Amino acid sequence: MRSRSKILVLATAAGIAGTIGLLGTTAHATSPSVAPGGNFNLSVWQLQEPVGSPGSPTTISSARLQGANGFQDSYFYTDTRDGAMTFWAPEKGVTTPNSNYARSELREMNSNGSSANWSLSGAHKLNATLRVVSVTSNVCVGQIHLGTGGSSTKPLIELYYRASGDIVAGLENSPSGGQTPHTVGHVAIGKTWSYTIAVSGGHTIDLTVNGSTTHYPIPSSFNAYKQYFKAGSYNQSSSSSTTKGARVAFYGLTVSHS
Repeated sequence: MRSRSKILVLATAAGIAGTIGLLGTTAHATSPSVAPGGNFNLSVWQLQEPVGSPGSPTTISSARLQGANGFQDSYFYTDTRDGAMTFWAPEKGVTTPNSNYARSELREMNSNGSSANWSLSGAHKLNATLRVVSVTSNVCVGQIHLGTGGSSTKPLIELYYRASGDIVAGLENSPSGGQTPHTVGHVAIGKTWSYTIAVSGGHTIDLTVNGSTTHYPIPSSFNAYKQYFKAGSYNQSSSSSTTKGARVAFYGLTVSHS
């Protein structure tokens, strides 16, 4: 079967400059003078920000995100020094009803504007090259989240970066909850690194961090659920501070399904 790919491409304002490989360590230059949508193809993502009314964070559609003059603000913007697509999530912010933590995070969409909601069968990959600019204690930078199929609002897997530099995979034990942590790498704060979160054969999560891969079985209790990818800065600490939080810069992102 021919692969159906959704590729976030790194580009200059004049044209495509290149892409990050699945485990690439070299980021191609982006234009620092345009919105993230001028450097990245955001047609298959929507953005959730830590503002809005209580329990109902503001969502920015993929249509608004696209293009050199697309949406950006203090929570989601192009870094004027290196062109990175940057996400800021303070410790105090509007959260979803099922979380105590604020986020500035992309949610996977289909190209027709509907919400991505794919079966575990087949092959699915989320690849990223990024660096955590700052973090108070812990931030989720990528995840597979449960879609339709039941009442659970849990993730299947969350990938965390901790202030210590440890990279930790949190594997959900069942749709009812309970998460088992696995330390999968260590990178100093501010340093660039890469990850791949993949599902193969409907039964296994294949997680690669800086070229090192680990495999985790998917409990059968998740079989009824469909899934979608998320990536950005999902802060894992809360307080009354609007200056403390997690800032994450992305240099490459690729989503593919087959």
